[in-house]
Amino acid sequence: MAEKEKIQAEEIVIDAENAVLGRTAAFAAKQALYGKKVAIVNCDNMIIIGNPDSILEHYKHKITRGSTEYGPYYPKIVEKLVKRVIRGMLPYKKKRGSEAFKMIRCYKKVPAEYANKKKLDFKKELRFSTNYITIENLCKLL
Repeated sequence: MAEKEKIQAEEIVIDAENAVLGRTAAFAAKQALYGKKVAIVNCDNMIIIGNPDSILEHYKHKITRGSTEYGPYYPKIVEKLVKRVIRGMLPYKKKRGSEAFKMIRCYKKVPAEYANKKKLDFKKELRFSTNYITIENLCKLL
């Protein structure tokens, strides 16, 4: 029984509602490298701060560069896009990084297994003058 409690204590659930993508991804990557399981819920409501037009142009350039046969491949699905950003913060080609990458799960909404668990909150207070785009809108426009 103590072993089961230990496993649950090593699992972190992050609520990404209005959370900044880069800061949340860096935290998740670091915790995964420490050996903790990380679940990020509400990925569709994460934000990227900056001019929405330049952010969209940046991601469109990432998708169109390279070849369709050999990559690099960049996802257009919300959960996969967030996981790809986290992958960029890990040494995923090495054993330690690939094991850490396998410990990260991203969800568009809150699954039933995480509904009653305590979640870390990374909300950013948005001001009227703040320019940002949500991940969901970005993926729709790609």
